[in-house]
Amino acid sequence: MTISYTISPASLHAHLFNVSIVIQNPNPAGQCVWLPAWIPGSYLIREFARNIVEIRAESAGKAVILEKSDKHTWHAAVVNAPLEIHYSVYAWDLSVRGAYLDQTRGFFNGTSVFLAVQGQENVPCNVEIIAPEGKQYKNWKVATTLATHHTKQGQFGAYQAANYDELIDHPVEMGEFSQISFKACGIPHDIVIAGRHNADLKRLKKDLKQICEYQIKLFGEPAPFDRYVFMTMAVGDGYGGLEHRSSTALMCNRDDLPLAHETQIKTGYRQFLGLCSHEYFHSWNVKRIKPAAYAPYDLKQENYTRLLWAFEGITSYYDDLTLVRTGLISQQEYLDLLAQTISGVERGNGRTKQSLADSSFDTWVKFYRQDENSPNSLVSYYTKGALVALCLDLLIRQQTAGQKSLDDVMRALWLRYGKDFATQGEGVAEDDWERIAAEVSGLDLQSFFDLALRSTEPLPLQNLLETFGVDWQMRAAVSAADKGGWLDKALPSTNNLGARTSNEGGFVKLSHVLDGGAAQKSGLSAGDLLIAINHLRVTNGNLDALLASQPTNGEIEVMAFRRDELMQFNVHLQQSEATTCGLRLKTGGDGVNITQGTWLLG
Repeated sequence: MTISYTISPASLHAHLFNVSIVIQNPNPAGQCVWLPAWIPGSYLIREFARNIVEIRAESAGKAVILEKSDKHTWHAAVVNAPLEIHYSVYAWDLSVRGAYLDQTRGFFNGTSVFLAVQGQENVPCNVEIIAPEGKQYKNWKVATTLATHHTKQGQFGAYQAANYDELIDHPVEMGEFSQISFKACGIPHDIVIAGRHNADLKRLKKDLKQICEYQIKLFGEPAPFDRYVFMTMAVGDGYGGLEHRSSTALMCNRDDLPLAHETQIKTGYRQFLGLCSHEYFHSWNVKRIKPAAYAPYDLKQENYTRLLWAFEGITSYYDDLTLVRTGLISQQEYLDLLAQTISGVERGNGRTKQSLADSSFDTWVKFYRQDENSPNSLVSYYTKGALVALCLDLLIRQQTAGQKSLDDVMRALWLRYGKDFATQGEGVAEDDWERIAAEVSGLDLQSFFDLALRSTEPLPLQNLLETFGVDWQMRAAVSAADKGGWLDKALPSTNNLGARTSNEGGFVKLSHVLDGGAAQKSGLSAGDLLIAINHLRVTNGNLDALLASQPTNGEIEVMAFRRDELMQFNVHLQQSEATTCGLRLKTGGDGVNITQGTWLLG
């Protein structure tokens, strides 16, 4: 018994996929079908069913009544023969989360297009992927890690999955795209890039091979998949990634990809490699080592866990750490990235109000639904989670004289939960992660976890980094573009508005007004458009200079539009706080420890 799906790019200009399901043995009491409300890896209710444009059912050539029973569920009347359901899906989401279709490419995640058959989610699935009609599409190919079924890889035709969970965990790219292949620890890997680009694919292959082989060896061979695909959409302005069990969907700026004449790793390419590293690490950490709340997923509603700091934060720690351990970036480049992460966390007052465990739990309503007040109310389980992972790694290394590390904890979690997840299906309970870390390290870590996860107290970053031979610097930001990094010469503190800005139609827009800052105290609010400071026009290009030209802690007159009303504010400027971090390896003297930088080497 199987569930048979057919999907075709039926109307490229209208962005519609046509999908059909044949259910051989429908429920005798009437069959229900449903579409997921969210996609694993992106923790927000997205209501994918809203993109179903029309839907009908039939059996033995006759129409069957199909009634909608809630926002994503349909109930078919009783039939005595196989049930067929036909529907169309609007696909115009240029992201890694949904479905997209036009005359240049098609892409879909199964959560956006494949209805689940209630009560038969564990039944094997067959999928026929149909090519678009027209000779202009004769060169279109398919990229997916779905298992082929009498079809060659890369071709339209028949594919299969063991069950619905597997069916929706293999995104599909179709169109004319660049492709290059390599093997990492003997496992075939493909890099697929859709969209216009001039990427040096040979260099990309070489660099990704190093990342993949390092991570496979970190957890232990063999890799947990038979084949892996990096499917990337190159655009003018975009960024994102979403993990799957044997592939990842990525989006990047085309200018971030490496060019043939480039020999150094530019900032954008380093960021892209970090993104690839992050999503690849998820092959182990979240796709197979899972929170108990995700084993299995309930795709109809929110799944709550306080462990996202471990699955996203630790993954965020290892993504750039992989780059330095493979030699793709230098130790100082890594420390600069780490300093930027520290600065980002320090600049948000949310860190003093929301614990990391609560941040994980509230992701459904806070992290994935950020607004103008988010820096004042939340802390990211990605960035602070990465800093907790760093602290834990250094703490274990310090207290075990280098005999144990976070690497050992991750391998233990893999052996206990991840390696046999496909057959055992056991997830990590809320208190299991901390227990295993203590068992592996042989340390009493209770006080550390209480501080790091369940309080809003500062992390012991400075002391731990200095123990490992890293100089610590906290300073005021030089400008709005200063994300962090070491300065050899300290600069005087500058006047600060206490707000984050963006460009809107040539105006300076206050995107976020920070707690206790000069802007908030004067009555300025997020969304206000700044017009003038002391009767001089203000722009994104001259805002820093205008503020710097004023006396320290001086008062300025600000004219701003709120909605369509012109308003005046008297702002008492404040000095920039020391929330910008710089890090570097100690260069000599009594402070150098024999453990200097060793965790960067693995």
